[in-house]
Amino acid sequence: MLLTASNVFMTMAWYGHLKNLATAPWYMAALISWGIALAEYLLQVPANRIGFQQAGLSVGQLKIIQELITLSVFVPFSLYYLDQPLKLDYLWAAFCMAGAAYFIFRSA
Repeated sequence: MLLTASNVFMTMAWYGHLKNLATAPWYMAALISWGIALAEYLLQVPANRIGFQQAGLSVGQLKIIQELITLSVFVPFSLYYLDQPLKLDYLWAAFCMAGAAYFIFRSA
C-alpha cells in the first residue's frame, strides 16, 4: 500500500508537470516536482524498510515489486490524466515485468 501511494506521488512529480506546468519555466516545474517527490520518499523509504526488514524481501524483489507497481500506476495516469493513447506496448511491458517477477521470486 505504501509503495503504491509513493508511486502515485512519484508519477505526479515526474510527469504531472507536463500537463499542469507546461507553460511554467522548467526550474519552477523542478521545484514543485521536488516538493511532490518529498511526499513520495516519505512513503517509499518506510515501505522498503518494512519489506526488507520485516517481510524478508530481497533488494531485487523490492525493486521488481516497485517496477510492477510503477507500471500499474503509470498506465492509467498516462491514459486518463495525460490523455495519451492506449498502446499495445503497455501490454508487452507488463508481460516483460511479469517475467521479471517470476525470475526474481522463483528462488524465494
